[in-house]
Amino acid sequence: MTRMIRRGQKCVGLVLVSLLAVAGIARAEDWPCFRGPSRQGLSQEKGIPIEWSATSNVKWKAAIPGEGWSSPVVLGDDVFLTTALDGGKSLHLLRLDRKDGKILWDKEVAQQTPKYKQRPNSYATSTPIVDGQRVYMVACDGMILATDLDGKVVWTNHEFDYYSQHGLAVSPVLYGDLVIVVFDWSSPGPDKRVGWEVPWDKALILAVDKNTGVTRWRGRRGSSQIGHASPVIAHTADGDQLVTSAGAVVQGFDLKTGERLWTVSSPGEGVVPSGATGDGLSFTTSGFREETILAVRLGGRGDVTQTHVAWRVTDAVPHIPSLLYVSPRLYSVSDEGIVNCIQGATGEVLWRHRLPGKYSPSPVYADGKVYFLSESGKATVIEEGPEFKQVAQNDLGETCCASPAISQGNLFLRTEKALYCIGK
Repeated sequence: MTRMIRRGQKCVGLVLVSLLAVAGIARAEDWPCFRGPSRQGLSQEKGIPIEWSATSNVKWKAAIPGEGWSSPVVLGDDVFLTTALDGGKSLHLLRLDRKDGKILWDKEVAQQTPKYKQRPNSYATSTPIVDGQRVYMVACDGMILATDLDGKVVWTNHEFDYYSQHGLAVSPVLYGDLVIVVFDWSSPGPDKRVGWEVPWDKALILAVDKNTGVTRWRGRRGSSQIGHASPVIAHTADGDQLVTSAGAVVQGFDLKTGERLWTVSSPGEGVVPSGATGDGLSFTTSGFREETILAVRLGGRGDVTQTHVAWRVTDAVPHIPSLLYVSPRLYSVSDEGIVNCIQGATGEVLWRHRLPGKYSPSPVYADGKVYFLSESGKATVIEEGPEFKQVAQNDLGETCCASPAISQGNLFLRTEKALYCIGK
């Protein structure tokens, strides 16, 4: 866990279409939230660039003030991005023109309370959501807030005061008229191991009304340990579920009520990678210690540890980068750059390959290709398939810990000091 945040924080067909329809927040070419419209790093677009450098195939580059590792989100001709200034005390939201990278405005949207974090996590790591009317964000101290598209704060909810040994990294989920945030925190008390290395029952899932910020429901995990993974939405025969992992557990919650539906015990703590779902399965990781990639069959109730675990893989498990499921294959990249390509239904490792560099950004998929971005700005593009086939390797030459966005034919890559738009 001490390395988390030391470097930062499917079905393609029917499942992706269903995700878009239910979420109701994205058009086909938009990238409105962390990991895109599916929340799983999948794009339906064609003709995405596969070759670039810091000086070639760059549509524009915009200097970004402050510090932050949130990903850019794109809606129509607008790009939104958060950053932190004044030692993390000031959370800013920027709006850029997608066509030329011009910063249309840069506004402080919250005074937040920066607490302890590991380097190089930032005080603006949580990626916002944009839905065509508002932008929804989570501050580093647990404040949830919404602005209009001109950056005016509409509401705030600071019911929960967040603390962890590593800083906040989780991004919100928008489902219907609910903004949902998972707070797998740890104790700020004298024994900092509580909630981190020692399980406790204080983790909170908070759902607030997207129009007013009023709390609609609170979900509880029971016994668990710290985590930083952003949840995903799974579609089952019994309805939609919020699937979320933390230290010691993977769980499904009713999105409308916050009721805990099922639990799988998953030894480990400090889960950072977001999971993936598809073909009736949920794919997650177990975090630090006893590292495992875990597949769970959806549809169970109660403790399903003994009945619904489909398979486990214990080699080259990522601590930070999220999982990517392009049916029928699951991709993972470890922090050290080892890629697993796994048969989703069985857990068979089809191939394993080492990429150059260290990894925090999560992989993304578009037009038959998988993109892996390293912390040093090197990007490896491969063909999606049962055999490893490299298509291109590119280098921005700048530090990258934010995950890429894909929208309207372009790749959007955030570096330590800039935002790049790759393509024509």
